[in-house]
Amino acid sequence: MNQSIDTDNPLESPEILDQLKKLVQLELAGVIRYSHYALMVSGPNRIPQVTFFKQQATESLDHAQRAGEILTGLGGHPEMKAVQLDETHRHDMKTILEESYAHERQAIAMYTDLAKSAAGRSVLLEEFARSMVATEEEHLLELRKMLRDLE
Repeated sequence: MNQSIDTDNPLESPEILDQLKKLVQLELAGVIRYSHYALMVSGPNRIPQVTFFKQQATESLDHAQRAGEILTGLGGHPEMKAVQLDETHRHDMKTILEESYAHERQAIAMYTDLAKSAAGRSVLLEEFARSMVATEEEHLLELRKMLRDLE
């Protein structure tokens, strides 16, 4: 039996499927980004910073899997790639945290767009997107606190 997209089902709209696909890619990029930072961080606070970045990588993988499960449940197909990652080759803590902040802001924007697309169509999708926005906003608060002493 061929599982094609049900064009009458508003959840299986190309827009929503594309948003979920891009969220999977962004979150997988987070796995790479935070794993890289955990490897590259140095200095007297290295141990807690490595732990922090490893936790962020694990959380990004969880987010990618959650978005991917919804995507595939709707008949979509996640691509085996992450979004383009730019390597600055700067690994001081201030730069790493600023890059992390930018990544989290991008995630908030994408989850916010998904919530808007899902509004009135799906409580599941809308609540998923809203909860992810809240989670990413918490990350921003943590990053802002971490950046405070580095400014």
